[in-house]
Amino acid sequence: MIARYVTVTGLVAVIACGSAPERRTETTPPSTPAAAPAAMPAAHPPIVLVLGTSLTAGYGLPDAALAYPALLQQKADSAGYKVQIVNAGVSGETSAGALRRVEWVLQEPVSVFVLESGANDGLRGQDPDSLRHNLEAILDRVRRQQPPPRVLLVGMEAMPNLGQGYRRRFHDVYPEVAKKYDVALVPFLLEGVAGVDSLNQADGVHPTAAGQRRIADTVWRYLEPLLRELPSA
Repeated sequence: MIARYVTVTGLVAVIACGSAPERRTETTPPSTPAAAPAAMPAAHPPIVLVLGTSLTAGYGLPDAALAYPALLQQKADSAGYKVQIVNAGVSGETSAGALRRVEWVLQEPVSVFVLESGANDGLRGQDPDSLRHNLEAILDRVRRQQPPPRVLLVGMEAMPNLGQGYRRRFHDVYPEVAKKYDVALVPFLLEGVAGVDSLNQADGVHPTAAGQRRIADTVWRYLEPLLRELPSA
């Protein structure tokens, strides 16, 4: 089974289930030369999968091509990296939802796994220990892929109205999980974007196209070194 997701060009996510080829009855007479074997399909480029929330999906934007995964694809293309960056963002999803979905999105092996999750946990004031458990369970599943992909964990911050104690516990989850699993970490996805009116939509939460460009610049600083490590990128 080959999973095909929402790509950075805005295609609708589908799953293509490959059935076994039909058995054919040989009708060519023995004297007829056998046809030349069909050319093998070209291997697809390494996949960079971005599992995330509405911040990744590009909620509120007129076109998914304005969301940061699509902008990362542009940066990768410009830098000469032969990779396919896949936007697997779902609006409103918590880390528990991402955990339920990870098995599905990993039906096709990926070379780099970018995990952006937890923003909705923070908005709902959910226990940071639950967030930690879910992120670790996701990374445990990612590690079981063979070969295991390179991983980039994306950090988030809780809202100020939840109190300093909660914010500190929430903040600490990401660097501690990154250290435990020895993965790269983007300290804060919305660095330079959160709280800036001109870079956010009217809801004050979701970035505008300009905000998404700032996010792409932030993520690229941490993603590009991982792409350099890929043998066939």
